[in-house]
Parts: sequence; C-alpha cells; structure tokens
Amino acid sequence: MNRSLTLKLGAIALLILLLLIPLLMINGMIQDRQQRRDGVLEDIARSSSFSQQLSGPLMVVPYRKVVRTWKLNEKTNERYQETGEERGRLYFLPERFELDGEVKTELRSRGIYEARLFHADNRISGHFSLPEQLGIKENFADYQFDQPFLAVGISDIRGIENALKLELDGQQLDFVPGTQVGLLGEGVHVTLPALDTTHATELNFAFNLTLQGTGQLQVLPVGKTSNVSLSANWPHPSFIGNYLPAQREITEKGFSANWQTSFFSTNLQEALSSCVSGGGCEAFNGRSFGVSFIDPVDQYLKSDRAIKYALLFIVLTFAGFFLFEVLKSLAVHPVQYALVGVALAFFYLLLLSLSEHIGFALAYLLSASGCVLLIGFYVCHVLRSVRHGLSFSAGLAALYGLLYGLLSAEDYALLMGSLLLFGVLGVFMVLTRRLDWYGIGQKAAKPLEFDTGAVQ
Repeated sequence: MNRSLTLKLGAIALLILLLLIPLLMINGMIQDRQQRRDGVLEDIARSSSFSQQLSGPLMVVPYRKVVRTWKLNEKTNERYQETGEERGRLYFLPERFELDGEVKTELRSRGIYEARLFHADNRISGHFSLPEQLGIKENFADYQFDQPFLAVGISDIRGIENALKLELDGQQLDFVPGTQVGLLGEGVHVTLPALDTTHATELNFAFNLTLQGTGQLQVLPVGKTSNVSLSANWPHPSFIGNYLPAQREITEKGFSANWQTSFFSTNLQEALSSCVSGGGCEAFNGRSFGVSFIDPVDQYLKSDRAIKYALLFIVLTFAGFFLFEVLKSLAVHPVQYALVGVALAFFYLLLLSLSEHIGFALAYLLSASGCVLLIGFYVCHVLRSVRHGLSFSAGLAALYGLLYGLLSAEDYALLMGSLLLFGVLGVFMVLTRRLDWYGIGQKAAKPLEFDTGAVQ
C-alpha cells in the first residue's frame, strides 16, 4: 500500500490538535483541585488563625492641651481671649527592639488536604527613650497627660496562646484585648504607670508571646535598631517582606535567620508621623519582613508545570514513531498514533490523582513507569519487534526523566528545554540525512517481519 507523506503528516498534526482537548480538560481538573485545596486551607485557617503580623510595641501618651485664641468683639471692637481644650496623642517607637522566636510547625488534615500551622514562642524585649518634656518644645505647661499605654498589633488575636504579661522595670502588668490604636489594627494593650514627663526617661520592657498562625509570620521592625531572630523546624522557608535576613542557615532539619534594621533603612519614624497626620498608613505597615511556611512547590503546581510540556512530549513521541516509519519502511496507522497519544495524556491524570495521596515524587515514578510499560508493550506489537519496542520505550523513559529534571530545576528549565530540543533536532537530522523524502510516499510499505526477538 502506497502512503502519501503529506496525508500522513496532516493526519498526525490533526491528532496532535485533537489530543489538546483531553489535555485541556486535565489542566482544568488540576486548577479545580487546587482551588478546592485552597478553600479547605482557608476553612482550616478560619477555624484556627490566619497569617500573623506582629506590629509594635508602640507607646502612646494621650494628652489634653489648653488652646488659647484671640477673638474680636464686633460691638465693642475689643479683643478678648477664648480658652479651649484640644485632645491628642503622642506616639513613641522603641529605641531598641529585639525578638527571639522559636517556631514549630504541625500539619492539620481535612480529608486528603493538609494545612501547615505554626506555633511561635517569642521573647520580645527592648527599651524606650523618652525625651525631656516628651519632646514638647513650646507651652509645655498647657499640657496635661493622661495614663500612657503600650500597644502591640497582632493581626489575628485568636492565635495568642498564652497569658500576656509585660515586664516593665521590675513590674508585671497585664495586657488586655484591643490596641486602642487604629493604625495597628487588632492586638492588645497594657496601661502603664504615670510618667515623669519633665525629665528624660528610660523604660525597659519585655514579654513572652506564644502565637499560632497559618501560612506566614511577619514582624514590623519598630525599633530605632531592631534585631529579629527566628528558628524553626521547617526546612523550606520562603523569606518575604521588604528585608532579607542578614544571616541565615537552612538544613534538612530546619532553618535559623537573623534580621537587623535601623531607622536609616526603614525610615519608620517618618512613616509613623505621616500615618498619624492622616497621610496614610500603608508605608508604616508595609515595612515588615518574615517567613512563609507554605510549601513553595506543591503537587498541584508541579502537575500544572508538568502538563505545560505535554504538547512537547506528544510531538517528540510521534516524531519517534514517524522516524521508525520512514527509516524501516513500516506502516503505523493513525489510530495507533492516537492510542499512544491518549496513553501519554493519561500520564498527567494518573500523576494528579496519585500525588494527592502518596506525594509527587513517588506519584511521578509510578505514573511514568506505568505509561512507559504500557506504551512499550503496545509498540512492540505495533512494530512487530521487541528490539524496536524496547529502544522506543528507553527513549520515552529518558524523556520522562528529563521532564522530572525540568520540574525540579525551575531556574534552569529554559536552558534544559532548549538543549533537549536542539539535541532531538540534531538526532533527527543525522538519522534522516540520506533519506529521499520525495520517494517516501512512492515506496511500498515493507512487509512486517519478525526479527530475532519478535513478539508472538
């Protein structure tokens, strides 16, 4: 039977386009499962606590100020003085802020989905340096100061796991819910003893905070100098925020990291002043840093990245089939191409379903092995040669191995993919360098013969 090269290539191209339909359906299933997983994680966080951001401590000194204004009596044309009262607050950031935290993570499961919670045991300490007359230069006698308080912003107060007590110069004071400061959001505050406002004052503070959360732990470096140290049993940290750790160490058992900032790098005092004066608090609250405890590359992201290479896999596999046809003068029916293509598409469905239960690496190994064995068995019968079938299976297994390498080395994926395509093109050109392409469609198909390792 004469074969037309043009018709065969057209049929192969049409099959590739048709195979995009199940691949798109599987890709949609990956997105759906990922969204379902995210919804479950959101429910777990809603029933426990969300990501946490620690802001503060911030010292607040409420005041009342006598305001005198001169007015004119229109009847007598005489000036007189009217006295009123103005209320406001003075805000002070710590001179030094230190946080030493030890974090432990745990998994919470709901069905087949898991969420990673963290428990952070934090020791927070530092001191405030209050200037003479609280920095007020004029009309200090017109000020009356109310009870000062210390406020600490905690983005989700449900995650507080201990009774908070402030250690202030040898005293122990109890925190109460609410920050009483809008720019800090949710949190706690503690009322402080009356201050000696006429002289410069140093206040040393410390407290322990055990905090539960999911996803991320962030800290706002409120000190003129800030030093934050975190260690955890999580070996895959993703450092987030505006500042990277000055030192960090990551091992298979966990990580430790240290951040050091100052007002020169954060400009936090100016950001606070802008926030208090009504200029917006985004700059103040946005100068945080921390760590994410979310798996940076989960099975759904890996499956999504894997299916992006599906078209390349099908094209290379069909190219190998076609190479056997033209070099060995064998006849492979388009239906046989289609069955092999469907088997390649099923690899991604197997990968998705298995990875939800046994992990991505083992799921990839089992799915790839199953597809290679199935296609290899089928190709042995299609080509009527065990030797040809095994060589085809070996090439397919090598492709799966290269794909896993592409998924594992994301930074080098483009380079590896480019080298792979260039290598395949080179092999194809070498093997077909003496082929008479004009004569392919005119040749009669070679009768199918069994070689030494023929399949019976």
